[in-house]
Amino acid sequence: MMQIILNNLPALQVVLPLVAAPICFLLPRNSSYAWGLAFIVAIFTFIISILLFNQTDGGNITSYAMGGWEPPWGIEYRIDGLGAFILLIVSTAGVFALAFAKKSVEKEISSQPLFYCAFLLCLAGLLGIVITGDAFNLFVFLEISSLATYILIAFGSNRRALKAAFQYLIIGTIGATMLLIGIGFLYMMTGTLNMADLAERIPNIEHTNVIRVAFAFIIIGLCIKLALFPLHIWLPNSYSYAPSVVTIFLAASSTKVALYALLRFIFTVFGVEFSFTEMPLQAILISLSILAVLFGSALAIFQKNIKHVLAYSSISQIGYMVMGLALVSIAGLSAGILHMFNHAIIKGGLFLTLGCIYYQRGGIKIEDFKGLGKIMPWTMAAFVIGGLGLIGMPLTAGFISKWYLILAAFEQGVIGFVLIAVILLGSLLAVAYIWRIVEVAYFQKPPASKISEAPILLLIPTWIVTLSGIYFGIDTSFSTNAAEMSASAIWGDSQ
Repeated sequence: MMQIILNNLPALQVVLPLVAAPICFLLPRNSSYAWGLAFIVAIFTFIISILLFNQTDGGNITSYAMGGWEPPWGIEYRIDGLGAFILLIVSTAGVFALAFAKKSVEKEISSQPLFYCAFLLCLAGLLGIVITGDAFNLFVFLEISSLATYILIAFGSNRRALKAAFQYLIIGTIGATMLLIGIGFLYMMTGTLNMADLAERIPNIEHTNVIRVAFAFIIIGLCIKLALFPLHIWLPNSYSYAPSVVTIFLAASSTKVALYALLRFIFTVFGVEFSFTEMPLQAILISLSILAVLFGSALAIFQKNIKHVLAYSSISQIGYMVMGLALVSIAGLSAGILHMFNHAIIKGGLFLTLGCIYYQRGGIKIEDFKGLGKIMPWTMAAFVIGGLGLIGMPLTAGFISKWYLILAAFEQGVIGFVLIAVILLGSLLAVAYIWRIVEVAYFQKPPASKISEAPILLLIPTWIVTLSGIYFGIDTSFSTNAAEMSASAIWGDSQ
């Protein structure tokens, strides 16, 4: 029995949340059963991610044929080092978001079964994007996660949440349509949808205009989902007006999965030679990553809603990740993937602190932070630590990935020095927008209203994630080794 389960781990990774989602919807409206089921399923996906990650140790690849149909005729689930690493990030984000959700969702959302149903569908979709080896199946999972995300954002208590969800629906649909058109062109030219099979057939026809157009559609579509500047317009309001738990989960996982899909198409399907020689992708991505870092950080300084601050900060951090990709080297890829991992921890921890503050104060504007350093010392201490990680201070995870990115940029000659200057300037701008919040929290008088520290059930996941940001800034063996293994795996696919 156990061997059967182990043999079907890739399928279970997606099937478990997919099956549990409608069950959550059927559970009593105001009970804790839906949360309990969702939390148990998230823990199982986390355990499966660890097992799959261990299977890829040493450069191994796990291939699973759905329904016994061998690829390329059937749908293949294919997990290499990079996929296993991203699965671990997404499933971990799901566990901590749901650990925080018990009290948070009870206060913010009335229809809990529907919420947890949508949450599990979103989790299943994100895991499916990472685990599938079929291009069209990737699109299907992308739509599952996107449709669930629109619903999750609309659960926000502010009426602007509906507008944010609708805006994301429109822009997300444009991105998904462009991706589908690109995949359609690939199928028309190759007669296959299996990514490994596409990688073998495209080199024979890569000089055709259809393949170039397909490449352009796919890259633009995924960059919209990634929220790469200037295609980021959907992200700030989606993060700002969604329920606290939704923002925590999306900030730690959604853009990382979109970047994973971008990496998969660039390096696995099209290959380095076509993507960066036949097509001028390197110059485009370097330019956009520089603009993302600078404009995202600058815009964050002037926001009054702290979720907006962190949302624009995420746009900046996406720039760092894409910058690593655009260096077209194993060192750059390792740095970009490492920053995906570290940013998931740092930004997840920061949004957890905002969830604590919203639970107590009912607001997260800059004026709501007055005196919070004295009223909610544990919450604000976690925020400060997360902020230092975002800046990239030594002994934090943020410093490690930025340092690796600087080392990778140093190998690139003149353009590398420009990128190093951008990284340092982005960190200085991060000091400015984090300091604005710290100054209000610690150097202004608290309001007369009776506010206390956040409940312990909210502080526990917040501090676990926050301390993880310190731990992975000191002991880098796991994160750097995993990032290097992931980079080597996808770089090998492109050769």
